[in-house]
Formats: sequence, C-alpha cells, structure tokens
Amino acid sequence: MDPVMQVMILAAVALFVLSRLYFALGKGDNKRPVSRTSPASAADEAQGPAKAQDLPLSHADRPIFTGPAAAGLEDIYNADRTFSTSAFMQGARAAYEIIVSAYARGDRAKLRPMLDDDVYEAWDAAIAARDSDQPAFELLRIRKAEIENAELDGPTARVAVRYEAELGDGEMVRNAKEIWTFMRDVTGKDPNWILDDVEVAN
Repeated sequence: MDPVMQVMILAAVALFVLSRLYFALGKGDNKRPVSRTSPASAADEAQGPAKAQDLPLSHADRPIFTGPAAAGLEDIYNADRTFSTSAFMQGARAAYEIIVSAYARGDRAKLRPMLDDDVYEAWDAAIAARDSDQPAFELLRIRKAEIENAELDGPTARVAVRYEAELGDGEMVRNAKEIWTFMRDVTGKDPNWILDDVEVAN
C-alpha cells in the first residue's frame, strides 16, 4: 500500500477515536472530564442531606455535655442558654484563686460578695479565731479543677467542682483536695456564681 495512503488511513482512525472520546467524556477545565448531571439526579441532589449551615442554630450550636454531670449540665443549659462549661470553669478557677488568697489575707470585703451567707459566716469565724502569728497558707498552684456534679433545683443551678491544689506558708507545702459547690439563680439578671458549700474530698 502506498505510504501516503497508510498515513491518511491512520490519521482518519485517530481522528475518529479522539472525537468519540471527546463526546463520551466531555470537555472540562485542566483536561479533566466534566460529570454530567441528568435532571433526575439534579432533583435528588437538591433534596439530599442538609448542609451544616442549613441546620437550625439550636441544633448546630447546641453544646454536647459528657461525663457524670452531663444530665445536670443539660438541665442548666436548657434553663439558661448562655451557660457554657468552658466559661464556667474559667470563672471557677479564677474564683478559687481569689477566694483562697482573700481568706489567707483575712480580706472579708473581698470574700463577702463571693460567698453564700452560711459559708461567709463560717469563714469569718475562722478568720477571727485564727492566731495572728499563725502563718497563712497561700495558693501555690491549682493542679486540677474539674466538674464533679451538677443539678438544677427549681431556678437554682448548682455545679460542684473538685479542686486539687498546692498551698504553702513559706516553710511547708500541703496538698488540698476539696469540692466547692457554686450556685446561681438562672432566672436572675446577675451572671455571677457564688460559693454555696465546701467539703473535703477523698
């Protein structure tokens, strides 16, 4: 066969194959085939699972509570949608530092607005009975602070926090393990929690 004729036949075959591939795959950017969607599949896609931003905010932003105090925390959140465990724990750590330091200094003015009446009376008596020459234990560091329990009693929310801390008086260091229970009226406008109870932890 004439060489020119062979080249023409091969060129025609190649052109036919390329044209079939072009129409089968479609023409896309960056030399990638474009997937074609039929009207039926387009309707199915439109009614598929909702995207995260399409979900109601109450579902998308609702916190998930875990651990033994989860049920109580859930009740508190349902009564007060501004409640956040991370914000609460940040405040609980700060409150522990302020209260322990104020007690060590005998600063009743600092203690009074942060304590429930019964707690304040007990601590006020302890400050009064403390020997003025007795060195006060200062907070060295908080080793651990975590929520132990939580409950909603009517409008009153209570959250118990287990603390493990190191206290020192300049000569010796002792470990303190306590459970502090904070309370707040979730129907009130005051966002602050006050110390309602203190007990020694195991």
